[in-house]
Amino acid sequence: MSTCDLRIGVDVGGTNTDAVVLDGANRIIASTKQPTTPDVTTGMRAAIKQVLDSLGADRDRVGWVMLGTTHATNAILERHRLGRVAAVRLAAPSSTAVPPLESWPADLREATVVRTAVLGGGSYVDGRKIAPLDEEGLRRFLATVAGHADAVAFTSVFSPAAPDQELRAAEITAEELGPQVAVSLSHEIGALGLLERENATVLNAALYQVAAHVHDALRDVLDSYGLDVNRYFAQNDGTLMTVDYAARYPVLTIGSGPANSIRGAAYLSDLGDAIVADVGGTSTDLGVLVNGFPRVSSAGVEIGGVRTNFRMPDILALALGGGTILGSGASVGYRITTEALVFGGDTPTLTDAAVAAGRTSLGSVKPPAGLAAALRLTDEQIADAVDRMSLGKTDLPLVVVGGGAFLVPDEVPGVSEVVRPAHGNVANAVGAAIALVSGSIETIVPAGPGRREAIDEASETARNRAVQAGAAPSAVEIVEITEIPLSYLPEPALRVQIKAAGPLGEL
Repeated sequence: MSTCDLRIGVDVGGTNTDAVVLDGANRIIASTKQPTTPDVTTGMRAAIKQVLDSLGADRDRVGWVMLGTTHATNAILERHRLGRVAAVRLAAPSSTAVPPLESWPADLREATVVRTAVLGGGSYVDGRKIAPLDEEGLRRFLATVAGHADAVAFTSVFSPAAPDQELRAAEITAEELGPQVAVSLSHEIGALGLLERENATVLNAALYQVAAHVHDALRDVLDSYGLDVNRYFAQNDGTLMTVDYAARYPVLTIGSGPANSIRGAAYLSDLGDAIVADVGGTSTDLGVLVNGFPRVSSAGVEIGGVRTNFRMPDILALALGGGTILGSGASVGYRITTEALVFGGDTPTLTDAAVAAGRTSLGSVKPPAGLAAALRLTDEQIADAVDRMSLGKTDLPLVVVGGGAFLVPDEVPGVSEVVRPAHGNVANAVGAAIALVSGSIETIVPAGPGRREAIDEASETARNRAVQAGAAPSAVEIVEITEIPLSYLPEPALRVQIKAAGPLGEL
């Protein structure tokens, strides 16, 4: 047995921060739930400390730490700790009608955007150039933001199919502003849609400082134990990426929490296809397992009032959790252990209703029996959500995980059975600890001659991205290829989405 055969999975949620330790056979040997703190980092430190303390001398066997975090999401929602970004669209003269970031909330623009510009450049869907890159215009623009921008974000028309102008723009930025100014390139982040891809790219650039803060906090707590381990971040498709990869693409950590829960539920229940309900203290997230991975949403995802188009789990979120205040959609969150009736507080919550109904036994104070009636509405909301996520299939089981799993009744209409796996209360941390490493690409390929060669080339790019994210090169496999015909083009073409995944490699 390896002397470094243990892995720690950590997931930061709105109410609790969970941590688990798994051995080389994926057995859970330690776990904890700690309250998420207002600064997030303190709760993370407490959770890691708790499981390390429980290991005693075996803490030296820890070789990996995987972190799923809400830091990036919270930074966007709270407009806090975001970097200052200069946003450049390479699109003139074709895409000038709608200015960059026009749809952004005013307070988010104020918090992040230094200046925007639309310069000559861009490509057609087949790779032909709309216009040459306006290098002189770019140099003049960069001179105006020097000393004011922490990062520069470049978005070019159809750059996922023709990235060369974005790459050249990055070279010019390094020449003009120096290597200390980070660059975010849209062809590495979003899918084909221009405006949504631009939004995701600018958000990514704004999150570089947040990513550095999280990594520093994780490093400090591990260094305090003298642990020199491999560190990974969970990303929004239920897989992992190295710290360096996360530092370059921090926006990919958004949505990692629900994805971790779905992957953890798959492992703990030993089911490949199921509906998953992760019930926390603040919300209930429902997702769908397809062949062991989260079903991906076909629609764009809005974050903090900004529309994006990178791939995210298909999640339906309900404003109900263990800390939900009766008669209100608000939650006491991490304060549940002091504010709920069963813990001696004066705020009636759904946890109090569940205790009154006999679905769980918590706390030291008996709540009024009449509170049990509040669960009727909750049961109806859950049944309706399950029906929406099942898309008419009634043979799927419902796997219930999370600290508030007791809110879900033992029988739910529209599912074959309700499954409550052991250790389900920390399924999100388990999902982070067992995750594979992935890389993906979306591009345009010809539908006729050259199709196979183009798909093979794109597949190799997806494999390389998985390796860059931390996968073992010899074990990476293509796990998903989606081909979508494109209409109204001079030559038949396909929109191709490819995902590669593999186990962790040694760093």
